[in-house]
Amino acid sequence: MDTAEPHRHNHDHHHDHSHGVAPDADKKYLTIALLLLLGFMAVEVVVGIMAKSLALISDAGHMLTDVGSIGLALVAMRLAKRPASGSYTFGLKRVEILSAQANGVTLLLLSAWFIVEAIRRLIDPPVVEGLLVMVIAMIGIGVNLLAVWAMSKANRQSLNVEGSFQHILTDLYAFIVTAIAGGIIWWTGWNRVDSIAALVVAGLMLKAGIGLVRESGRIFLQAAPRGMHPEQIAEAIRAVPAVTRLDDLHVWEVTSGMPALSGHIYVNHDIDCHDVRREIEAMLHDRFAIAHTTLQTDHATADESAHAAGCTFASPGAAH
Repeated sequence: MDTAEPHRHNHDHHHDHSHGVAPDADKKYLTIALLLLLGFMAVEVVVGIMAKSLALISDAGHMLTDVGSIGLALVAMRLAKRPASGSYTFGLKRVEILSAQANGVTLLLLSAWFIVEAIRRLIDPPVVEGLLVMVIAMIGIGVNLLAVWAMSKANRQSLNVEGSFQHILTDLYAFIVTAIAGGIIWWTGWNRVDSIAALVVAGLMLKAGIGLVRESGRIFLQAAPRGMHPEQIAEAIRAVPAVTRLDDLHVWEVTSGMPALSGHIYVNHDIDCHDVRREIEAMLHDRFAIAHTTLQTDHATADESAHAAGCTFASPGAAH
């Protein structure tokens, strides 16, 4: 709010919690997962073309978005550490949300292409090397399990990292479907199974893409964090005895795991508004895990048609 005091540098201990991923250990595990997936993805594309298997190529397409999101998560970690300066008063913390949205849109576009291609191949199926498909898919299951292990070691509070983790888990199901399809083609020669497996993978990609676009879109549209209800927060603030009125309540998410709140609160004219503000801040922190608050507190007059000046405070780390 334009009435808030300038950002203070005496950061409280509660401001030091992680908003993304811890730098060193997480970078190591994310890099391991990135290299595993990148190496196998290249193999999968080459073998998919050789075996004429759309299921393998679609698996590689899904894996491409995993590689992209992990790579962007690593870039976002570096950028998010930069201190807030100039026009960017929140720093570059939303880079990861941009990355997550780009990843989601890529998933949607790839899934649409695979669905069209799979339908075309259902009508006119090519001859698929079933044994090769099955062997590569089974190796893929092993690679994905290693990547899942590496990702599970990293802090998944970041929307990017959590998105990558969920996609790698989804890839496991995709590889299992592809391995089964390869086995069926090898035993029976029914080539259309490859296109059916590709449709399943495309469906998984579509679901994951919609989820990522929706979650990142919520943050860009400054919706309240999922599971956090502004009505309940407003009731809790109004329930503080000295509060007479609450205006302009806003609850939003700067980036994953970083909720923020601002509001204009009127208190009884004979009460110290700073004490009330501190009480409300403590309640918001303890009950709703909101540490970034900008509260303007003013004294209400009898008819609440005017209010005294001043009594505004931005908690450490808050900006609006």
